[in-house]
Amino acid sequence: MAKDNQVEASELFNPDGKDDIQDRRIIKGNTTGLFNLNAVKYNWAKSLYQVMVGNFWLPEKVKGLGDDAVQFKTLSPEEQRAYKGILSFLIFLDSIQTMNLPNFNEYITAPEVNLILSIQAYQEAIHSQSYATILETVVDSNEREEIYYFFKTDKHLRERNEFIGGIYQDFIDNPTDKNLFRGFIANFLLESIYFYNGFAFFDTLASQTKMVATDRMINYIRRDELTHVTIFANMIKEVKVEFPEVYDEQMIYDMMKEAVEQEIAWSQHILGNKIIGMTPENTANYTKWLSNKRLDLLGLKPLYPEIVANPYKHLEALQDNNSEKGNFFESTVTNYAQSSAMKGSWDF
Repeated sequence: MAKDNQVEASELFNPDGKDDIQDRRIIKGNTTGLFNLNAVKYNWAKSLYQVMVGNFWLPEKVKGLGDDAVQFKTLSPEEQRAYKGILSFLIFLDSIQTMNLPNFNEYITAPEVNLILSIQAYQEAIHSQSYATILETVVDSNEREEIYYFFKTDKHLRERNEFIGGIYQDFIDNPTDKNLFRGFIANFLLESIYFYNGFAFFDTLASQTKMVATDRMINYIRRDELTHVTIFANMIKEVKVEFPEVYDEQMIYDMMKEAVEQEIAWSQHILGNKIIGMTPENTANYTKWLSNKRLDLLGLKPLYPEIVANPYKHLEALQDNNSEKGNFFESTVTNYAQSSAMKGSWDF
């Protein structure tokens, strides 16, 4: 069980700190605040840096949203409702990540990890720009405010948003070991569970040649999110090694179970039972299957061992927009970038 001690944010500049590899820690280190990136302890962070920089993209690069705007009007009322409601939730998730990641980064005491968390925050901002681009192109202007603030009229979405925001706010208000680790788990769950039924919805539409450009944008976003999953999986595993008194395995299982139940309830609510290919049973099984894969990333046993198959396996081809396969469920991520990775001393 994690101890509930206060944890201190890093000083902006600590001239008496030590940046040597043997002294470096994921949290609670005594760093100078200098980014000495020639001395790296966490090689997974160095590898992820190259992938994340190589994944650079902008929403303006994605073509065809004008065609989606025409096609949107031909979607069924259920498809239109799901399209708008899912975008609303995705907008919230990337908004809160953009704003909150710097709060956690203040407590990370490894510069190579600080660096990739800063890139993650930038990518989350790009995702917010992407959703704005989708809305201003595809959806009538008089509907945009309704989509952004859908949580004000939909109690299911409001409850989800308040739950996630509450975990982050708890740490800001009371930065203890327990709340910090709880926040790491929440980040991992947000990046690895909360997005994916929404992504599957857009893939399902695209498999029926509907809203293909929107799905292409979603694929770029998903590619980024998979690196974010890997970041927090590795951070959690480093806490287990370096601070076993902070690591709390039962907390991971409890939060994962709650995340799965919330994701199933929300997805079934917003999808209903009239989206071709997305039955309530498929939604539940997919979420549980994904949960098992995410726990495996952490070296943990599955919560749902009876679920062994992905009900949406037929969509995998759509989830690879650059025709290079990446193993989404391993602790490393294959780079299938839109642009070439930057070259320099951090080559690998």
